[in-house]
Amino acid sequence: MTNMTTRAGLSVDEGLAALLETQVLAPLNRDADGFWQGFAALLAEFAPRNAALLAKREDMQSQIDAWHKTHAGKPHDAAAYQAFLREIGYLVPEPGDFQIGTQNVDAEIATMAGPQLVVPILNARFLLNAANARWGSLYDAFYGTDTLDAAPAKPGGYDTARGDAVIARGREFLDSALPLAGQSWADMADENDGKLQDESQYVGKTAKGLLFVNNGLHIEVVFDRETPVGKTDKAGIADIMVESALTTIADCEDSVAAVDAEDKLSAYTNWLGIIRGDLQESFEKGGRTLTRELAGDKAYTDASGDAQSLSGRSLMFVRNVGHLMTNPAIRLADGGEIPEGIMDAVFTSAISTLDVEGHAKFGNSKHGSIYIVKPKMHGPEECAFTNDLFDAVEDLLGLARHTIKVGVMDEERRTSANLAACIHAVRDRIVFINTGFLDRTGDEMHTSMYAGPMMRKGAMKASPWLTAYEGRNVAIGLKHGLSGKAQIGKGMWAAPDLMGQMMAEKIGHLRAGANTAWVPSPTAATLHALHYHAENVFEIQKHLPEPAGLDALLTIPLAANKNGDANWSEDELRDELDNNAQGLLGYVVRWVDAGVGCSKVPDINDVGLMEDRATLRISSQHIANWLLHGVVTQDQVMDSLTRMAAKVDAQNAGDPTYVPLIGNEDGAAFSAAKDLIFKGVDQPSGYTEPLLHAWRLRKKAG
Repeated sequence: MTNMTTRAGLSVDEGLAALLETQVLAPLNRDADGFWQGFAALLAEFAPRNAALLAKREDMQSQIDAWHKTHAGKPHDAAAYQAFLREIGYLVPEPGDFQIGTQNVDAEIATMAGPQLVVPILNARFLLNAANARWGSLYDAFYGTDTLDAAPAKPGGYDTARGDAVIARGREFLDSALPLAGQSWADMADENDGKLQDESQYVGKTAKGLLFVNNGLHIEVVFDRETPVGKTDKAGIADIMVESALTTIADCEDSVAAVDAEDKLSAYTNWLGIIRGDLQESFEKGGRTLTRELAGDKAYTDASGDAQSLSGRSLMFVRNVGHLMTNPAIRLADGGEIPEGIMDAVFTSAISTLDVEGHAKFGNSKHGSIYIVKPKMHGPEECAFTNDLFDAVEDLLGLARHTIKVGVMDEERRTSANLAACIHAVRDRIVFINTGFLDRTGDEMHTSMYAGPMMRKGAMKASPWLTAYEGRNVAIGLKHGLSGKAQIGKGMWAAPDLMGQMMAEKIGHLRAGANTAWVPSPTAATLHALHYHAENVFEIQKHLPEPAGLDALLTIPLAANKNGDANWSEDELRDELDNNAQGLLGYVVRWVDAGVGCSKVPDINDVGLMEDRATLRISSQHIANWLLHGVVTQDQVMDSLTRMAAKVDAQNAGDPTYVPLIGNEDGAAFSAAKDLIFKGVDQPSGYTEPLLHAWRLRKKAG
C-alpha cells in the first residue's frame, strides 16, 4: 500500500503528486493548486461518461448474444444481422464526405514513410534503444541476422566470408537506392569517385561520410579507412547508416504490466526522461558498466556549405491505456479508483507540455504537438469521448486547441465497422490509424461468442473478415485525407529472429498502402527501412481502390459446422488446445510473476515471438468459445494446460528467478491462466486486463 496525500478532494499517491508538482508543473510555472482543482473538475465530468460508455458496450454485447441465441441452429442471415446491428446502434450512418483537418504534424508522421517501433515504457533501456533507433547500421543488421543467404557468422571473432557477403549486399542496396551514372558502387575507389544518376539525392557531408536521400529517407555512407572494415574496403566504406525507426510508441498499455501507483510512477518517470532528454540507464555488459542515453542529432554540411542537422532520435508517441481499467494510484472522494485512461491523458500530456514549451534538451515535436495513441476504443462515440477529453486536458494545461494529436487503434470490431465515423469524431487531431490482427481477432470472437464455434486460430488469417478489415482500414484512411497528413499503419512482425522471412513478406504492408508498420527491434527497423527505399508508398496510395462494403467485414469466422461438431479429429483438437495453452501460459507466467508485459516468448515450436496482452486475448477467447459450444471439455483443457505448463517450465529452465508452474498449480500464474479461459466468456469484450491485474496485485502483495 503506497502513501497517499490529498489534493482537491482526491487521494493521490505521494510519489505521483511529487513528480507532477516538482518536475512538471514547477518548470512550467503552473499553479499546483489550480491544476488539482481543474483535474478534479475534469474527473467529475469525464469519469461518469467513461463508465456510461463501458455500460453501453456491455448492453450491446448482451443484445448481440441474445440475437445469436435466438438464431442458434439456423443458417446465418447476413442481411438480417446487419439490420439488427443498425437497429441497436452498433452500426451507425456513414458521415458525409470530409477530409481530416489536422495541422502542425511533424514530417516523420505526415510526409515520410518508414518503420515504427512499439516499446514498453517501464523498461528504460529498451525505451532508449527504441528512441535511438532513428539510425541503424546496415552492416550490423546484415551481419547479425539471417537476412543474407550467406552462412551465419562463426563464433569467436570476425567472420571474413560473412563480412564480404555483407559488404556485397550493401553495395547492391546502394546501387538500387542511389544509382550511379555509368558504374556500380562496387567499382568506387574513394568517396570522390562516382556521380549520382539523380544529383538531387545528394544531401551533404557528415563528419565521416556522405549523406543522401531516397523516397524521403536518408542514407549515410561512412568512409573511414581507420576502421577494420574501412581499411580493407576498396573505397574505404566502413558502414552504411540508414534512417530507420522514424517514429516510436512508448507504450503504457498492452506491452507493460502496470497495476498500481508504483508501476505508474515508473512509467511517467521514464516518459519524463524521454521528453526532457535526460533519461539514462546503466547496465553490466562484458564485465563493464555501460550507460545508455539519448543520441544527439546528426550534423552535416549541405551542398551550399551551410551547417545543418537531422534528428538522431525517433519522433515519440505515447500510448495511453484504453477506457476499461481503473488504477488505485488516484482515488475519488468516495474511494473509487479513477479511470486509468483519464489519468494517462492528463499525466502524459502534462509531461509532454515540457516539450511544447521548450523545456527539453533535444525536443520531440518541431511543431509543438503532443502525440498520443489511444487503443481499444469501440466505435465513434468512444472516439468522440477521447476528443472531448483531450479538449479538456488542453484547457487544464493551457494548451492551444488540438495541440494533443491522437492515433486511433483500429482493433475493435465496432471501430473497424464504423471507421469513417470514428475518424470523423477526431478529424482535427487524428495523425494515425493502425490495424491490430490479434486484438481485432479477440474482439471478433467475443462479439460473436454465441454464434457458434470459431474456426481454428491459424485459419483466421485467411478468413474473409480479416482481408476486408486490412483493406478497408487503408482505403477509408485514404478517402478521408490521411495521406500526407497522418500515418496509416500495419501490425507487428512478431518473430525478431526470423528477419529473412520478414524481408520477404513485410514489403506487402507497403504494397497495401501502409506508410508505417510495426517491427520488433531496432535491427528489424533498419532492415524494414529497405522496403521503403524499394517502394514509394505515397505513389502506391494514389492507385488503391475505394473502400469495400461491410458484407465481408461482418462475416463471422465460424467453423464449417456451426452445431459444435466441426469434424476435427482428436489430434487436431489437441493440437489447437496445446498451441493456445502453451502461448497463454508462457505469457501469463511472466506477466503475473515477473511483471513483464512484453518479451520474446518461445512458442510451442520454440520459436521466439514478441508477445503482449493481445496474444493472450485471442488464445483465451478461442478456448473459451470452444468450451462454450462443447467442441472441447474442461477436462481436455486442463489436460492441455498441465502438459503445456511442463513445456513452459522447461523453456524457462535457464532462468534462476523463474518459479515453475508445475508444483504451483494454486499459484497466481496458473490460477490466472485458468481464470482467463474458464471465465473468458464473461470478461468485458474478452479483455484480459481485469483478471491479470487482480492476480498481479495479489502476487505483488505476497
